[in-house]
Amino acid sequence: MLRPFFIYLSQADWARQLITRWGFARRAASRFIAGEDLDDAIRVVKNLNAKNINATLDHLGEHTSNPENAQKATSEIIEILERVDREGVRSNVSIKLTQIGLAVDENLCADNLNKILNTAVDLNTFVRIDMEDSQWVDKTLKLFRLMQERCTCENIGIVIQSYLYRSVEDVSSLLEAGSRIRLCKGAYDEPEMIAYPKKSDVDANFDRIVEQLVSGSITNHTPALSKDGKIPPIPAIATHDEKRVIFTKQYMEKSGYPKQAVEFQMLNGIRRDLQESLAAEGYPVRVYVPYGSEWYPYFTRRLAERPANLWFFLYNFFR
Repeated sequence: MLRPFFIYLSQADWARQLITRWGFARRAASRFIAGEDLDDAIRVVKNLNAKNINATLDHLGEHTSNPENAQKATSEIIEILERVDREGVRSNVSIKLTQIGLAVDENLCADNLNKILNTAVDLNTFVRIDMEDSQWVDKTLKLFRLMQERCTCENIGIVIQSYLYRSVEDVSSLLEAGSRIRLCKGAYDEPEMIAYPKKSDVDANFDRIVEQLVSGSITNHTPALSKDGKIPPIPAIATHDEKRVIFTKQYMEKSGYPKQAVEFQMLNGIRRDLQESLAAEGYPVRVYVPYGSEWYPYFTRRLAERPANLWFFLYNFFR
């Protein structure tokens, strides 16, 4: 019941205007969001690196409505790539295509994405294209495949959501090209005609895709995490669900699959205990580190995902 409500709030302008004025909301959001500028985010990445945990940086923002803002977002993403290279931190970058113009003009978005990837190739680093709600899936995959033809699979990756019925088929096609894939459950409210309504079905599909990713990685010669922590292996298993983590580890062991050829990914501020225990076991771990002033949609989607996050928010409300 609460999930659709918080998804609605994440998209409602009236709620954004109200909640972003609340000081306690900013305090609660700071658990998940590194800060408002890149310096804040780099400090968080360095702290994670000290714990043998890698990062992916995300400058928050989505659904830009004009070419000027899309170009500004593109320049900011390029700045992140260059800063990561100068600082020598173990991080890559995640982006949303609506942030760089997909909702304005597909050709504009392609041009901006090409600029970002040219920088990634020059710096020998990696850009992960986040998946947004279902209306953008086909266009996102189309641009991803286009860019794969212009650079190598080592410089670009994609996200697949296990709550969509189509995802098994999408993964099968993507693995034929050796694509780097982050698997998550999905954070948007989708209709039953295209997405599993029951958590148990989403979990079962998640496990099926884990098996696909491991098998597909073996077929593609099992690339491991790069030594500098920037280029991930083919499977990136993005979950805080310990049952999904256990399933992945057991399937890897049964398949004789090496630890360095998978990556567990989690969100900043969530399940730090699980992040650190996996890193201590020798598994590559990457934490998604968002920053920026556009924190509201990201924060409300985190409340929708896990009841524990909501209780954290309410705790700050009553402090």
